[in-house]
Amino acid sequence: MLSDEIKNIISGDVTSAEPDLARYSRDASVFVVKPQVVVYPKGSEDVKKLVSWVTGQKSGRPELSLTARSAGTDMSGGPLNDSVILDFTKYFNHILEVGDGYAVTEPGVYYRDFEKATLAKGFLLPSYPASRDICAMGGIVSNNSGGEKSLRYGKTEKFVKELSVVLSDGNEYIFHALTLQQLEEKKSRQTFEGQVYRQMLELLENNYDAIQAAKPDVSKNSAGYYLWNVWDRQTFDLTKLLVGSQGTLGLVTKIKLDLIRPKKYSKLLVIFLNDLGPLGDLVTAVMKYKPESFESYDDQTLKLAIRFFPDLLKKMKGNAISLFFKFIPEAWMMLTGGLPKLVLIAEFTGDTEADIDRILNEAQTAVRSQFRAKTHITHTAAEAEKYWVIRRESFSLLRKHVGTKHTAPFIDDVIVHVDQLPQFLPKLNELVGQYKGLTYTIAGHAGDANFHIIPLMDFHNKANREAIPELSEKVYDLVIGLHGSITAEHNDGLIRTPYLEKMYGAPICALFKKTKQIFDPQDIFNPRKKVGGDMQYAMSHISQD
Repeated sequence: MLSDEIKNIISGDVTSAEPDLARYSRDASVFVVKPQVVVYPKGSEDVKKLVSWVTGQKSGRPELSLTARSAGTDMSGGPLNDSVILDFTKYFNHILEVGDGYAVTEPGVYYRDFEKATLAKGFLLPSYPASRDICAMGGIVSNNSGGEKSLRYGKTEKFVKELSVVLSDGNEYIFHALTLQQLEEKKSRQTFEGQVYRQMLELLENNYDAIQAAKPDVSKNSAGYYLWNVWDRQTFDLTKLLVGSQGTLGLVTKIKLDLIRPKKYSKLLVIFLNDLGPLGDLVTAVMKYKPESFESYDDQTLKLAIRFFPDLLKKMKGNAISLFFKFIPEAWMMLTGGLPKLVLIAEFTGDTEADIDRILNEAQTAVRSQFRAKTHITHTAAEAEKYWVIRRESFSLLRKHVGTKHTAPFIDDVIVHVDQLPQFLPKLNELVGQYKGLTYTIAGHAGDANFHIIPLMDFHNKANREAIPELSEKVYDLVIGLHGSITAEHNDGLIRTPYLEKMYGAPICALFKKTKQIFDPQDIFNPRKKVGGDMQYAMSHISQD
């Protein structure tokens, strides 16, 4: 029995109990993939032993593979696999150091705990996603997470400075940016690590122009391997490739991250938009004032928030009665039929309140005069909290209150250019609207033109399941035609890997495949993600609950 074999190899815990296998069969995606066994490695030695064992067994047991998992909040099926799952949250859950502008952590640490530790020293990792209360650091790195503050600070790839990774030879290596001299030293090593550096440099150098041209021309991208970020002919940095690779190239055991010192004060300009027509121009106008975050959610999300008001109260701090009164304006809008089509929240931060107030007033005046939109400026953190809770908790509310329907994040993370919003959003709504009875919400990062579309579907209905690849094809054709990306933050996983050739073309996808072969010649790490995606396999594992 596989679980018994693994118990004899490592000191960590191993389970093949049915309730455990059922729990690890799901993440936040549309898929159910049942593993054979779940492993909780106790340390790097366990990971190294397990990788070496699987590598040695692979030729006679080709079904064996290893998939890393942290919190399991992924929306693409990234941590799902039908072989061995490694859960890093049980033992790899230590914050090792928080220093002056940096932190070192293990992958199983929950972001909420990591943030408490960094804020205690006056620092923040600003690339946290909306699932900040339930996600973990390994997933943040493996998915190259982004969120509300990525507008100002960028995604996780900009903050990862060093990674400890167990590669397919069963050894642990440290990756960081290398000078030309350091690169030559690495290449000279007659080890698997040296081979990786030699082969990756050859691949990147021989295809340099094509790789640079393939880089998506949008502010955020999580699709494919980030080959264009590794080598600029001065610096060679494989962390830029490992970040966002969804555990397909190796298993991360330790992470060193740069941090920022957050601004002391924050206030919101809230904009209630009744017509999506001027959205692109409005976003452009607000962006001139350099907000730190610029988020949005639609009328369906607002209705959901009002409908499930008690759940929101649990997420907000304070007296229930005072919190109730904060939602009276939104409830009144709903009752009188005046809900806005879109609520936009632009966050402005600064070291003094006077600085923020001046910019807020200028931005509010511009919005009112140019677009005649209703606006509101928050004055306290408590007042701003309700808007953040609605934005961050919309997906969670959907998952909890959909009855016989299932949240179906499969076209959930597209990105285009801000100036394309006036043509993009109506076309997107038209495409989704072709599927009668399909309820969906739209929320996202207006400043980046990155939107999360979450349909609700009854997976007992075969037609609904079959609509997933059909609608995906249409939406991705629209996005790619506008030179956008099919995933800005949520990554490829099972759901989008089959569409990477549509986005990048066959030659670049061939380079992705070669990259995978260099790092993982036996395909032991998280198969079917990034390369080798199989739509038939994906469709056969869609939940039917």
